Amino acid sequence: MIIISDTSPLTNLAAIGQLDLLYQLYEEIIIPKAVYNELVKAKTNKPVPGALEVQSLLWIKTQSINNDFQLIELLSNYNNIHQGEAEAIILALELGANILLMDEKRGRELAVFYNLKVTGLLGILLQAKHQKIIVSVKPVLDELIQKADFRISKILYQALLKEANE
Repeated sequence: MIIISDTSPLTNLAAIGQLDLLYQLYEEIIIPKAVYNELVKAKTNKPVPGALEVQSLLWIKTQSINNDFQLIELLSNYNNIHQGEAEAIILALELGANILLMDEKRGRELAVFYNLKVTGLLGILLQAKHQKIIVSVKPVLDELIQKADFRISKILYQALLKEANE
């Protein structure tokens, strides 16, 4: 199974010490070079959650895209797409990914336009519960909100808990 990830699922799960969920679900994650750079070379005063992990965990692989022209085209035609999102979409297309992990609405919409199967952090949590990797979605989601500043509407929060039978 080929799983490509954008930055946000990695940083959010790393911020709460749950990055291993991705390994338990998928065994291997591939990230484009731009996502690696967003994590490792971020110009912030404090380390970005997930930065050390993408450098050290063997199950997170970094791969460059082949089609630089398509990258320029996406970045030129879609103003709201960041380079990490664009490269994740292109890499998913190039590798025939089974799933693209992405939370940002604009990137997800573009990925769906390209007929990619996309899931975000909430889908990851539901899948982890269905596979009995986590017992409950609610405590993990609450920790994401508190520690990772994960934003979710009250309506979506309630819908997710209902979907998870919680």
